[in-house]
Amino acid sequence: MHVRVVYFEGCPNAEPAVELVREVADEIGVTVTTELVCVASADEAQRERMHGSPTIQVNGLDVDPAQRSSDVYSFGCRVFHGGNGLPPREMLAAALQEAGDAP
Repeated sequence: MHVRVVYFEGCPNAEPAVELVREVADEIGVTVTTELVCVASADEAQRERMHGSPTIQVNGLDVDPAQRSSDVYSFGCRVFHGGNGLPPREMLAAALQEAGDAP
């Protein structure tokens, strides 16, 4: 499955997000390819469906189900539930498993 990490230059959570994706994928036994997508403007953030940096998309869907129907995009820092700049491991694992189960 394809995982995109959409971020802006200087985001301190971009590389940790990639590491988290790889760790969680290994833990649950799925194979992923990761792509880093650096955006440089609000227009690019909109085009890439970035809900703040970093945005993690699994097969085109945001890891946070609550954001999937949102068309509010942000060229700023992303804060996940709990005030963290990275998604909870459980959220990421669920997104990866969901994508793996999809036909």
